[in-house]
Amino acid sequence: MDVLEKLRELGRNLYWTWHPEVIDIFRDLDPELWRDLNHNPMEFLRQLSSQRLAERLDMLAIDARISQAFHHMEEYLRDKNVWGAWQAGPLRTAPVAYFSAEFGLHEALPTYAGGLGMLAGDHLKAASDIGVPLVGVGLFYARGYFSQRLDSSGWQHEEYFTADVEQLPLTRVLDGSGQPLRVHVETDRNGIWAGLWTAQVGRNRLILLDTNVEGNDEECRALTSQLYGGDHRVRIRQELVLGVGGVRAMGAMGIRPGVLHLNEGHSAFAVLEMARTLMNRDGRDFESVRDFVAARTVFTTHTPVEAGHDRFDAALVEETLGPLRRELKVSPEQLMALGRRDPANAAEPFCMTILGLKFSRYRNAVSDLHGHVSRAMWQGLWPGRSVDEVPIGHITNGVHTASWLSVPVAQLYRRHLGENWEQRMCDPEVWAAMDRIDDLEFWEQQQILKAHLVGHMRRRVAQQEKARGTALPDGRELDPAVLTIGFARRFAEYKRGDLILRDPERLARLLNDPNRPVQIICAGKAHPADNKGKELIQKVFRFAHDPRFAGRIVFVEDYNINIARHLVHGVDVWLNTPLRPMEACGTSGQKVVLNGGLNLSTLDGWWAQAYDGTNGFAIGAGGEHVDPARQGELDAAALYDVLETQVVPLFYDRGSDGVPRGWVARQKNAIRTLAWRFSAHRMMMDYTLRCYLPASGALTALTVCPYRGGQ
Repeated sequence: MDVLEKLRELGRNLYWTWHPEVIDIFRDLDPELWRDLNHNPMEFLRQLSSQRLAERLDMLAIDARISQAFHHMEEYLRDKNVWGAWQAGPLRTAPVAYFSAEFGLHEALPTYAGGLGMLAGDHLKAASDIGVPLVGVGLFYARGYFSQRLDSSGWQHEEYFTADVEQLPLTRVLDGSGQPLRVHVETDRNGIWAGLWTAQVGRNRLILLDTNVEGNDEECRALTSQLYGGDHRVRIRQELVLGVGGVRAMGAMGIRPGVLHLNEGHSAFAVLEMARTLMNRDGRDFESVRDFVAARTVFTTHTPVEAGHDRFDAALVEETLGPLRRELKVSPEQLMALGRRDPANAAEPFCMTILGLKFSRYRNAVSDLHGHVSRAMWQGLWPGRSVDEVPIGHITNGVHTASWLSVPVAQLYRRHLGENWEQRMCDPEVWAAMDRIDDLEFWEQQQILKAHLVGHMRRRVAQQEKARGTALPDGRELDPAVLTIGFARRFAEYKRGDLILRDPERLARLLNDPNRPVQIICAGKAHPADNKGKELIQKVFRFAHDPRFAGRIVFVEDYNINIARHLVHGVDVWLNTPLRPMEACGTSGQKVVLNGGLNLSTLDGWWAQAYDGTNGFAIGAGGEHVDPARQGELDAAALYDVLETQVVPLFYDRGSDGVPRGWVARQKNAIRTLAWRFSAHRMMMDYTLRCYLPASGALTALTVCPYRGGQ
């Protein structure tokens, strides 16, 4: 195999997205082209001329690096000495089918919008690393979510692109005759065809369904073009393609899953298709197969916000699911009852989350606090049971360490935690070695990362101001010596992106202290239909352009995985301000921990079970005032107080060598106490032992968990 073919093989498997030695090869071949093409290796290799490639190979003498990276990938794919080999072997013949409306694997693949997709992408990568057989199932969005542009007033506008699927790291699925394989889903209005693409994610596969194929009318061709776009009718048809079409796609590809894992309610129609398949196979009726399907289904709920659960009226459900309902041999009323809290209430719409909860035996929230909230939220589905008896547990989310860890910090860990620390990251004893790292070495590494972040953000902000025809007030610009706070997430009202802006005068004094200044880097998108979220972005924009905050507050447009990566690598503090208990988990702060950043958050989601008083900072004491406005006032005051009395003084309390010893001690303690607990590897082990193996019927008394501690 020649060098070019090895590069193509490396680019086809998304393994490269969490192996920096491969990324470095592509970047070194042509840094500018690699950046301009959004780090897409397939398009990069297509546009890199053979002459340019030959010149760079000769100049850099990296043939050996390419061969070594290729062989390392082959060794990774062949390695049998992984956790799943002895803990999840039965899933090899009947893998887990993991359904999600979005998958955040890399900025080059436009199949994600936010936290749900990031979690799903990390789930796939972690399953690959530890050897759990799993097939991802999602939709291919040629137009992605949207690109964000702010006008001169700071109002968000959405711009859409159309990706050339042929130039993405995807492979078209073909049938036995070499023709594109397609699946068909009927509705009472028309039929919908979907073509299939696959992405290789390490050892596992992701299947993406694409309705932009011949045989569909224009409406159907556009169905999967845009993530979370369109009205209720578009949404339910997308979910029909995802759930029903996804099960049919696996069948057409010869995949027989042993477990269905539904990541949120968007894919819940999959259970109905599995029931239909079993009815046809075994000649049984719907009720007799229902328990069989539920016993093999895992359902994960992610949102404690009522508006976040999809609901559809009876007429739309019948139009969309009529053909499937008739094959299931159930009445319209029986079908609607599956998605209603009160089956007898004819006025209640059909809820996808309720279908998922009713049709699964293994149900989980995504943090301890979210588990309590979910049990109270859905108690009505189990009449006669107390809240504590509601059968919804929790498995706390974690992040894929290799995807979010900066290269310099990974090298630091390798030197001090051991060469194979990544294979033992779920063992808390591995992280005890953090105390042996010299404070000066650790601090200097953090400063290098922050300098890189500041340089990158200066360039982005300058570019966006120029493109918009605006300018920041004259004066300071982002400074790597200044305490840097990052705030980046979806701008929704309950996340309170303006909490730190509630008292402008107090904030101005805090940020502009001549001896202990502070700067804030903000990023994030609002849903196109969320004007309240857009108003929050506009408020941040106006503060950034207020002379009082010149160079101390910036807003970076078009938040994506690449921007997130820079932020979590380089910030000193990660700010998170949701109204408790409305954050299900939140994982961005977990990514910051890996790189030495400290969390400053309300005690919500994962932070409510992570904060111990010495591994970060808390806003308030976990209060939940009946009046959200009053709680906002209390939390804003608590935020200013903790910044003024704890965060800023600790950061600027320096020894003679310039090292803030107390700050570094807190950084190390955060890594030591949190990195192993909130790893996606730990999360995947939890799902395997507590859900996948029992659902597959393969759990034995000898199955043990290789780490200690409850999550």
